[in-house]
Amino acid sequence: MTDTITAISTSPTISAIAIVRMSGRLSLDIAKKITKKGDLSPRTATLSNLYNKKNQLIDEVIVLYFQSPRSFTGEDIVEFQCHGGVVVANLILQTIIDFGARIANPGEFSKRAFLNSKIDLIKAEAIAKMIETRSEEGVKLLARQLKGELKGYINEIRDELIEILAFVEVNIDYAEEDLPRDLAVQTKKKLTKISFQLRDTLESSKQRDGLMEGFKVSIIGKPNVGKSLLLNSLLNFNRAIVSEIAGTTRDTIEEEIKIGSHLIKIVDTAGIRESTDTIEKIGISRSVQAIEESEIVIALFDNSKSFDEQDEKILFLISQNSKQKKIIVALNKIDLKSQFDLEKLKDFDYLKISALNSSKELIEKLRYLLDNQTHTMDMVLISKRQIQAVQDTKNAIDESTILLDNGELELFSFHLDEAVRAISSITRNFDRGEILDKMFGNFCLGK
Repeated sequence: MTDTITAISTSPTISAIAIVRMSGRLSLDIAKKITKKGDLSPRTATLSNLYNKKNQLIDEVIVLYFQSPRSFTGEDIVEFQCHGGVVVANLILQTIIDFGARIANPGEFSKRAFLNSKIDLIKAEAIAKMIETRSEEGVKLLARQLKGELKGYINEIRDELIEILAFVEVNIDYAEEDLPRDLAVQTKKKLTKISFQLRDTLESSKQRDGLMEGFKVSIIGKPNVGKSLLLNSLLNFNRAIVSEIAGTTRDTIEEEIKIGSHLIKIVDTAGIRESTDTIEKIGISRSVQAIEESEIVIALFDNSKSFDEQDEKILFLISQNSKQKKIIVALNKIDLKSQFDLEKLKDFDYLKISALNSSKELIEKLRYLLDNQTHTMDMVLISKRQIQAVQDTKNAIDESTILLDNGELELFSFHLDEAVRAISSITRNFDRGEILDKMFGNFCLGK
């Protein structure tokens, strides 16, 4: 990390301002050369002209200098706030490179911050996710993680596991010491509590996966029930072809729409029915897959048609997924004469809508379900890496508890050590010396 890196930190589009950033040991020297200033005061905004290597004026900018180690990366950082647009920012970037810096690799500023102990892995992941998140609730959650909420939660469990591991290893190595007789009972009680905590965290995280990438909502129903018309109504423009010909939609159509504070991906699926057409059969297969991948499913039925076997298949599909998914049942075309057997929907709190005229009631129902998915303040993991680490921790704890019941303390200690290492991978590596600190600190064995 001896070289100086640079990059445009703002989106490469036309805007009021753009920011070009550099980090590394040459940052201040390069900044002095292109501003032609003898010195720059740390953490002070300085208005300055910028010149390229040919001494040509590029732009008038605001320069900010952050002195090592009091910067994001822990190195000297200089930022240039220039006029927006693609050309100006790139001219400044090229000038910085001409004076000795290089283009930063993706994520390299954050990587240097991590390597210089300015942020931990949790903060690094939270920063990356905050850029990508698709909802306001997701931003709020990530802000909590940047403040250290998840770190505190993980470290608390980590410390409890280390303390239990130290306690048991004392029993193995110092059997002559006067230790509590109910050691196994106390230990199992603590581990069971931790296992339940981790289980709740995993379930909560999986349920709220859409917070980061956007919730997925699929519209299903038999052909000609009004799915494409409903999609167009929700989007407020004609995205899907609407026709009275059954099977018009042969593939899934995906579009994004904002409902309340949530950016969701809404999917219009091919009508689900028995078909001999090869292309249509592929579309129907993708419809079933869309249901599996969605957090919310809108099941649409046609008020103007009699209930048939195709409707029965839709009811079967939503009944199969009712425990895993949020289901909205909607009876469409209520502006037409009713032919539908309402008794078939008696087990559902269904909506009566007319996609041709208005989808307001359905939008309100979607907003309610989305808000209900996100209002809880439960701890949520934000990456597959974190989820896998917590799952590995829980598996090791559950395995160790079985061995504890059998009195196999050495094997119990081995699996508990695995649990500590797994949970530690989320924040910081586990050092066996921490066990000694617990031993001598809590049990006074150094007397």
